[in-house]
Amino acid sequence: MLVIGLLANVLLVGLKGWVGLLTRSQALLADAVHSISDVVTDIVALVGLWWGRQEEDADHPWGHGRIETFAGMLVGVLLIAAAVGIAYSATRSLMTGQVAPASGWVLVAAAVSLVIKEAMYWYTVVVGRRLASTVLVANAWHHRSDALSSLAVLIGAGAAYLNPEWSWADPTAAIVVGYFVARVGVRLVHQSFREVVDTAPEQEMVARIRDLATGVEGVRDAHDIRARLSGGQVFVEIHLVVDRSLTVSEGHVIAKQVESALKNGIDQVTRVITHIDPDE
Repeated sequence: MLVIGLLANVLLVGLKGWVGLLTRSQALLADAVHSISDVVTDIVALVGLWWGRQEEDADHPWGHGRIETFAGMLVGVLLIAAAVGIAYSATRSLMTGQVAPASGWVLVAAAVSLVIKEAMYWYTVVVGRRLASTVLVANAWHHRSDALSSLAVLIGAGAAYLNPEWSWADPTAAIVVGYFVARVGVRLVHQSFREVVDTAPEQEMVARIRDLATGVEGVRDAHDIRARLSGGQVFVEIHLVVDRSLTVSEGHVIAKQVESALKNGIDQVTRVITHIDPDE
């Protein structure tokens, strides 16, 4: 799916860049720059997903999930950088008054981009959520931000096309594009940073972990539950209170049952470390 998105973005860069240069549309050229950043982030996402989903090895006993996390952070940083460039260029055009007249071709290019990018968003986000992939979901929102920016171009260029006196609408739409791009970038950087510093998942998930563990026969209580995110995966450490008269073998069986219950009950959970504590 990332390869399909990459090819679609290359096509859109050519279309929007060509029409933008011909019509001198600030908004469409800004949208083309956004699509160029899409091409770069698609490549980053491809590498991050492939590398981050590699099996653990001697040098990486916890797997390579953090590589996927850093790939998602890089996507966010590139989005923010693109947003700053877009806003700067559009603001300079407004201040100097160098605004090109609107063209119907701008509307056509923006409409085509809007349809393609919205379709790519839905396709990528569904697959990303199914695989619990941080970088895929991040890339899906990149498609959505591009669709929103194309919508802004459509509205701004459309207003300028209907009324030539509203020529300021085109660079104004470019600034709106920059806002959408920056907003998504900040969110991705924040989400990835939370994973890098081992932020725990939402309390609802922690409560779900406890409920699943205590629902296993033989578990009298669960405490000291720790969980952390890594590349869309969740690693769990949990203490289980069992009958002190159980043998080591019986306690081990209960621990394995809890591990299976957590992995089957929560898709993101991929690793579980259990500690058996005797009751008092």
